[in-house]
Amino acid sequence: MDDYFALDELLYRAVYPPEIASMFWRKNGKVSSAAFADPKGLSVDRGYFRDEKDVIDSMTRRFTGSIITIFAGDCASIQAIIRYLPSKSNPYHSEIHGSEHEPLLSKPQRFYLSERAWQVFPSVDQ
Repeated sequence: MDDYFALDELLYRAVYPPEIASMFWRKNGKVSSAAFADPKGLSVDRGYFRDEKDVIDSMTRRFTGSIITIFAGDCASIQAIIRYLPSKSNPYHSEIHGSEHEPLLSKPQRFYLSERAWQVFPSVDQ
């Protein structure tokens, strides 16, 4: 893998369920923009065109909550930067940053991504 993210590559994020962090969810069940706020950069797993079941299985072993996804192209649309930052335990780890010099996504960037995100796995507890 490298730093190139195709526009149609999926990015996956685990989000705490409403019973743990209600601020991450709207009343209509969609993820809120608060789920996209992290001052250190938004942690995601890159899909790298793997089978979705494999991605979900891997993430549910490591995280609690729902798995949501967006396209890398959604990030490009708002000039957000995707950084490929693999760790020893996760070769797919990446981060979404608001700009080259600011890891936190701006409020408009967070809102845009929340509007385009969809839930692919309701809860690891189910």
